[in-house]
Amino acid sequence: MIGKLKGTIEEIGEDHVLVDVHGVCYVAFCSARTLSRIGSAGEAVILFIETYVREDQLKLFGFLSALEREWFRLLQIVQGVGSKVALAILSTLTPSELANAIALQDKTAISRAPGVGPKVAVRILTELKAKAPAFAGEAVHIGLKQEIGEGVAAAPVSDAVSALTNLGYSRDQAANAVAAALKNGGEGADSAKLIRLGLKELAR
Repeated sequence: MIGKLKGTIEEIGEDHVLVDVHGVCYVAFCSARTLSRIGSAGEAVILFIETYVREDQLKLFGFLSALEREWFRLLQIVQGVGSKVALAILSTLTPSELANAIALQDKTAISRAPGVGPKVAVRILTELKAKAPAFAGEAVHIGLKQEIGEGVAAAPVSDAVSALTNLGYSRDQAANAVAAALKNGGEGADSAKLIRLGLKELAR
């Protein structure tokens, strides 16, 4: 089984990337979000891999973080969710957004993904809340902290966490504060806004 690929991007397709590992090229199917952040041809890349082996094929799915790969696996526990739909969901929602949607039972957020109808969305929310209790309640904080730990959180988020830790707060406190700030300030908030809102959270 292939668990991780470290190599050079040979080319990026519509739904996959070709990774050259010491002269052997591997095709890894990825979410649109991963493909948009992976870099360009000739650049180094590290992908966490989920390997599917069938009688007539061997297929690799690539992710920028172990957390995203875990969600890919978890989503397919749900009836009606295969690899294509799981990738569509991860193309639409970040792991932290997905965790938050499940914790809040937000059917609208899940239904934004192509191929996810109302019935499938309800099944995802119901079954995954029961099977992934670790993501319930403080789901946003958990998901964001794992993204920070994997080094794949957005730049404004990472910068805000770094700034708060430089002020003397623990990394855990900073991550929790920035997660709350992100929820209040929106996904497009810059680092300055996240720092300001984060300090408000820490002052409570």
